[in-house]
Amino acid sequence: MNKLKKKDKPEIILDSHKLIWHKERVESWLAGERVAPLEVECALTRRCNYACTYCYGQLQANDEKKITKDVIFRFLDDAREVGVKSVAFIGDGENTCSPHLYEAIKHGKANGLDMALGTNGSLLKKKRLEEIMPCLTYLRFNMSAGESKRYADIHGCKESSFEKVCENIREAVKVKKKKDLETTIGVQMVLLPSLSDQIIPLSKLGKELGVDYLIIKHCSDDEKGTLGVDYQKYSEEQLVKRLEKAEAMSREDYLVKVKWSKILSGGKRKYSKCYGPQFLLQMSGSGLVAPCGPLFHSQYREKFHIGNIVDTPFREILKSARYREVMDHLSSNEFNPHTQCGVLCMQHKVNEYLWDLKQGAIKLKDPVGAPPMHVNFI
Repeated sequence: MNKLKKKDKPEIILDSHKLIWHKERVESWLAGERVAPLEVECALTRRCNYACTYCYGQLQANDEKKITKDVIFRFLDDAREVGVKSVAFIGDGENTCSPHLYEAIKHGKANGLDMALGTNGSLLKKKRLEEIMPCLTYLRFNMSAGESKRYADIHGCKESSFEKVCENIREAVKVKKKKDLETTIGVQMVLLPSLSDQIIPLSKLGKELGVDYLIIKHCSDDEKGTLGVDYQKYSEEQLVKRLEKAEAMSREDYLVKVKWSKILSGGKRKYSKCYGPQFLLQMSGSGLVAPCGPLFHSQYREKFHIGNIVDTPFREILKSARYREVMDHLSSNEFNPHTQCGVLCMQHKVNEYLWDLKQGAIKLKDPVGAPPMHVNFI
C-alpha cells in the first residue's frame, strides 16, 4: 500500500472512541448477541523495572501465573479465531520484561491482528526495533517528564534512564523513516496536578525527538481514592493554561493532544451501567482475564474474575458461562459504576457511547468520512 501523503493522512483520535467504524459488531450487540471484543489490552508480565509515583499496578495484585511463549501464542491464535481485531501489549506490567515480547508481536501480526506496544522504553532492545516496528500499528512510550531529574523522581528510576529512553525513541524514529513505515510513534504523559511543571518541557522534548504525538492524560484512581488524586485541581487556571500552551506547540508533523474530556470531568461519569468490556477487554500480566484493569485485584475474584489463559484457552473463556455471568452483572441494576468503579477507566469513552445508544439518546449510524488511524484500537 502506498504511503499516504501528509495532506491525505487520516485523523488520529486520541480523546474519543472508534466504535462507529465497527457498526456491524455494535448492531449484533444491540440485538442481544454475544460478541467478541474488538480489542484486547493485555500484559505479558506483572514485573516492572520502574516504581512510578502514580502506578496503578499496586492496586491490581492477583495470583500470578507465568505466561510462557506457548501460552501467549495460543492466546493470539484464539484471538484471531474468535474475531478480535487488535491486541495492545499495555497493562499492569512492563512488557519489555517478558522474554517473549518480540516474538509475540510478530506472531500476532502474522495472524492478521493489529498490534501495539506501550512501554517505558528503558529496556527496549534497539537492535530489535527493525523487526517489530513493521508489525506495530503504534509504539507508545510512557514518560511523564521532560527533564532527567524530574523523570527519575516521578518514575522511580535512575536519572540515566531518561537519556536511555530518549535514545530508544530516536532510534525508533530513525527506523520508521528508514523503512518508510506508517507506524505511529507517540509519547504519553500521565498527568498528576503536582507534575504540571513538566507539561511544557515534555512537549518540547517530544518535538525534538521527532515523535508523531504527545498525549497528556489524567491519572486514574480506584473507587476508594487510594492514590489520592484530586480531580478538582485539574481545572485550576494555571494548569489549564499550561495545557493550552502545550497544545499550541502542535505542528503539521507533531501533535500535542490533551484528553480534555477526562481531565476536566471532575472524575465523574454519566453512564450507570458498564457495557464497554464486551468490546474492549483487559487481561493482567498474570494471565487473568477480567473486564478491566481496576478489577484485577484479588479482592474482586468472586464477582469479576473470569478465567486465566494459562489454565484455559482464551476462546473457551469467551464461550464460558462465567464470561456471560460477569458481563451480565456489569450491565445489570446490581452494578453501579458510580460507586464500584475506578475513576475514568480505559472503557470510559466506549461506555459513554454505548450508554447513549441504549438510552436512545443517539442512533447507530454509518460513519462519515475515511476511517481514522488505529481504527481497530477502539
